[in-house]
Amino acid sequence: MSPTIWWTIAGCTVVTIAIKAVGPVALGGRDLPPRLNGMIAMMAPALLAALVVTNALADGDTWQIGANTAGVAAGGLVLLLRRQVLLAVVVAVAVTAAIRYLS
Repeated sequence: MSPTIWWTIAGCTVVTIAIKAVGPVALGGRDLPPRLNGMIAMMAPALLAALVVTNALADGDTWQIGANTAGVAAGGLVLLLRRQVLLAVVVAVAVTAAIRYLS
């Protein structure tokens, strides 16, 4: 590996440690306000939703609707009907595979 890669890894490490240290240093042992706790609790689902949408609609550098988009939509429909998550995954995989097989 080149030295540039190692310097990049070291820089990312330092920035990550600095970001993680800002919270305890800024708050000094106090609790977060309830509104901020609610916002932090919603960050993970929002990030997950963004990753799913990006993966379902993006194909490389372009936005495209394809088999994986239909699979995610079918899995979402199963979840909307209040069924199990495992069933939603199986339906999404089956729909995606069927569309790819037929096209």
